Amino acid sequence: MPTTIIPIETATEISSMLTLSKSTQQWQNTITGVGQRFTGVQEFRETIRKYAIAHQFSFRYYKNDSNRVTVKCKVEGCPWRIHASRLSTTQLVCIKKMNPTHTCEGSALSTGHQANRSWVASIIKERLKAFPHYKPKDIVTDIKQEFGIQLNYSQAWRGKEIAREQLQGSYKVAYSQLPLFCERIMETNPGSLATYSTKEDSSFHRLFIAFHACLCGFVQGCRPLLFLDSIPLNSKYQGTLLAATAADGDDGVFPVAFSVVDAETDENWYWFLLQLKSALSTSFPITFVADIQKGLRESISEIFKGSFHGYCLRYLTEQLIRDLKGQFSHEMKRLMVDDLHNAALAPRPELFQTYLDSIKKISLEAYNWVIQSEPQNWANAYFPGARYNHMTSNFGELFYSWVSDAHELPITQMVDVIRQKIMELIYTRRATSDQWLTRLTPFMEEKLTKEGMKVRTLQVLLTTGSIFEVRGESTEIVDMDRLDCSCKGWQLSALPCSHAISVITCIGRSPYDYCSRYFTTESYRLTYAESIQPIPDVERPLHKDSSSALVTVTPPPTRRPPGRPPTKKVGSHEVMKRQLQCSRCKGLGHNKSTCKELL
Repeated sequence: MPTTIIPIETATEISSMLTLSKSTQQWQNTITGVGQRFTGVQEFRETIRKYAIAHQFSFRYYKNDSNRVTVKCKVEGCPWRIHASRLSTTQLVCIKKMNPTHTCEGSALSTGHQANRSWVASIIKERLKAFPHYKPKDIVTDIKQEFGIQLNYSQAWRGKEIAREQLQGSYKVAYSQLPLFCERIMETNPGSLATYSTKEDSSFHRLFIAFHACLCGFVQGCRPLLFLDSIPLNSKYQGTLLAATAADGDDGVFPVAFSVVDAETDENWYWFLLQLKSALSTSFPITFVADIQKGLRESISEIFKGSFHGYCLRYLTEQLIRDLKGQFSHEMKRLMVDDLHNAALAPRPELFQTYLDSIKKISLEAYNWVIQSEPQNWANAYFPGARYNHMTSNFGELFYSWVSDAHELPITQMVDVIRQKIMELIYTRRATSDQWLTRLTPFMEEKLTKEGMKVRTLQVLLTTGSIFEVRGESTEIVDMDRLDCSCKGWQLSALPCSHAISVITCIGRSPYDYCSRYFTTESYRLTYAESIQPIPDVERPLHKDSSSALVTVTPPPTRRPPGRPPTKKVGSHEVMKRQLQCSRCKGLGHNKSTCKELL
């Protein structure tokens, strides 16, 4: 059989053809020659780019305006050239001159010079729509495999940004729609508060949202207990979300209000609490569980007079570890953290002091730090408010997961996604509670049952009047007039402890009569009684004379830097990861297998 010799030039062409995808091969004939017409300059530019990618060469513009475009091969001396211009009285663009010949040997380039970010966006847009978490590194790999073009990370990242904006809408337009959006929320959901503020240059500063259904649900059915925490936003313009969440009667997360601000500052927290106070318009004292930093201590005491501020134990722990100047092993830090948590949960001063003495044996520096950290604001033994054993401010994990799924959206869309999530939550929990037949919510019913099972080992002795002595593993005093037990379990949980239940049963009453009203099924249903109404499109104001349409809001000056965003807050909770929480009794420092609670 004779041997066929293929010229080097032909072999190169065949190799190049084999590496092209079917899509790229279809682009090889997109430019046909002189006389070819296009609907406009933009279509001509896009066609030239596809043609160059299909033939694997780079080009540059020598003239490029709305009337004429001249394109030449990027290799110096290569005669390949196309000139097109607009036909008079029309928007049509026609190729007037073309030299289709390449003389350059290095025309086949694998770099991404011929693929700009707009082209990358057009290629990946549908894929990004199907896979919202499409990563830039995967875009680089896919473009290389499909088109033979090697992008850098920045090109892929910026192409993804453009594609996302094309799919989701403009971030800039979303900020300009804020005035109408706030107006629309309050008109469709009367009793809600939606307000914003801008800086002197009209750039976005902060936004506050509290729906009437959430405000009413908190006031009518939830304990006067609010958790304040922040979530960094991974949006184009960064920012932070401040949130106030409550605990419903079944210890589920109930969103009350949230705010998007340009940064987490003392001033923005103060503004957030001012809006929250205005929205709630209540006079009863509230217990806040929040960080001691960021000016919250001063803001809470000034705005919510007579309320209580319980320091978040998570932030307190991190601060302790940061402030320790001695060299401590991880194990020693963990032991100090365990003792600090046990001290915080200790119901009586003498038990609190026992755990502090354990810290003192490890480090006198840590002991002095704890003493000076104002235990009256975080230790159960001294705290004057009612925290119901909720020790940390990051209570709203469910709420925060919603934000994590939506924080890359334009601001109005992000808020609307959160609104939809809250609306679904209210509907689902309302429907679920309609099936309940118990007097208390299921979680509280289970806790009361567990306490009731301990009664069989207790002995009740009447001392004087309403005061009873209860003997078991320890001897406790129960005062029925003050609803008080010396074990402090009744006061801390607002559910009768086993000692109180034994006395209540002894005097012929029902333990349900001594449970907090916030734990009843009736209060739970009141929490979810109101509904959030849909928000119509904000393209046009509801009223022609709307003043909001005249207000200008521009994006904040801060933009997210390119590259992979951080996945953790600054100062990660390394020590806290080892802290166990029991899935049965919700206590800290042990797990289900070592839980001492009776089944």
